[in-house]
Amino acid sequence: MVHQHGYYLEDLTIGMASSYEKTFTAQDVKAFATITGDTNPVHIDEAYAATTPFKTCIAHGMLSAGLISTVLGTQLPGPGCIYLEQQIKFRAPVYINDTVVATVTIEEINQRRGRVSLKTQCFVNDKLVADGTASMMVDKKA
Repeated sequence: MVHQHGYYLEDLTIGMASSYEKTFTAQDVKAFATITGDTNPVHIDEAYAATTPFKTCIAHGMLSAGLISTVLGTQLPGPGCIYLEQQIKFRAPVYINDTVVATVTIEEINQRRGRVSLKTQCFVNDKLVADGTASMMVDKKA
């Protein structure tokens, strides 16, 4: 097995950014509900969702948050980092078949503690749907 390693702390700079996108299908939403047990009908029952302000089913907010985790764990800082903290505010609904783009941007690097703070955002068609910050532990080279 080949072990990958993402960026080391010394290789990171403020302003570095990376993104990942995914279109959430009804099947994705149902699978998430099954895995997590979050069967809120606004996500999986079209008749119920029609009675809400959204008028149709919406994806779980944590699906968008999961895309942030994908960027952090696989791209920036990438494999080897440890996700310590996430603050997130869901600003708008994500509907079934929306394409969500998760973007992370390095805002602060603490060399002494081996910590990186990042802006974390999710967009649908350039509309901000989730906004927050994350804190990561990142390996040093030496």
